[in-house]
Amino acid sequence: MKKPFSCIKVCGMRQSDNIRQVEALGIDMMGFIFWEPSTRYVAQKPDYLPACARTGVFVNASPEYILSTVRTYGLSYVQLHGQESPEFCHHLRQNLNQSGLASVQLIKAFSISTPEDLASVQKYENLCHFLLFDTKTPLPGGSGKQFEWQILQHYSGTLPFLLSGGIGPNDTHRLQEFHHPLCVGIDLNSRFEISPGLKDATLLKNFLTQLNS
Repeated sequence: MKKPFSCIKVCGMRQSDNIRQVEALGIDMMGFIFWEPSTRYVAQKPDYLPACARTGVFVNASPEYILSTVRTYGLSYVQLHGQESPEFCHHLRQNLNQSGLASVQLIKAFSISTPEDLASVQKYENLCHFLLFDTKTPLPGGSGKQFEWQILQHYSGTLPFLLSGGIGPNDTHRLQEFHHPLCVGIDLNSRFEISPGLKDATLLKNFLTQLNS
């Protein structure tokens, strides 16, 4: 059976041993949160970083902070999870290119609760590599809450996207039934945690096995 998603991202990582455990599951991307109010904030660099693609999650951060963090952590992707404008993305893209970091790709996250929340997405078409659709909540990300995925049938852009927002161990059947030609992956976080920033590797393994069966 063909795998339903080509990209599995696990976000909110920060402990070296846990990073190794989750990396061993064969995931494609691992996310590190660089927004201090988050309970999963990476306050210091782990002793071990994964060989898979590393994604840094930022919320309304300065370009200088983003570039510094990209270098320190060897990031492959920068995920912008705040109110970053298309102009900011363009400026950041220029800064990355001029700093010898042209290979670093941008992911823009959007908080979704109604089809109207997709209206501004097209402004980012030529600026990002991926989009990420998450649940609209008072604080960005990691809420454990889902939105109605069928809203995404209203998305008619050209950029591929990751599905996020409260995906949990019991969602394998729903995910197998969800189809959109531009949905290339899923983003997993709080519903697979023992505590904030600490993932249950066994729970993740069982979920991925069932998802791909």
